[in-house]
Amino acid sequence: MTVRMPVADCPRVEEVLPHAGPMVFLSRVLSHTDDHTVCSVEIDEQALFRDRTGNVPAWVGVEYMAQCIAAHAGLVGRASGAAPQIGLLLGSRRVGFYAACFHPGQTLVVKAHHVWGTSPGLLSFDCSLEDATTGARLAEGRLNCFVPDADYAEGGGW
Repeated sequence: MTVRMPVADCPRVEEVLPHAGPMVFLSRVLSHTDDHTVCSVEIDEQALFRDRTGNVPAWVGVEYMAQCIAAHAGLVGRASGAAPQIGLLLGSRRVGFYAACFHPGQTLVVKAHHVWGTSPGLLSFDCSLEDATTGARLAEGRLNCFVPDADYAEGGGW
């Protein structure tokens, strides 16, 4: 069964990520189903990794996609009353960048689609970044993650 979350019902992104403060790169959750989450990123003055002209290098897009995966996991966990969990980005496959950087004032749409795996354990997501205005594909790839069981993470296994 696919559970769809309308934009109006989406929580603040800080509520579903295990990140805090300036390490929260996503701006908001736009939509969510049981296997797909869409978020946005505003390239503004607070964006980390900006160069002196305000541009953010495209490689930071991998972290935007990873945080969209974390938001997906946080929303899935939230549905069963669980707090956001820490996960690890293990690697990526077939990552393509179609822009050198993201520009000040640009809004990105970040998509994460669950392909396989279960939590806790190994998971894989097909991800993409698009320009919110033009719809142009800016980056894409498959990201592989590991989510430890709660006992490991809480027991100081890190």
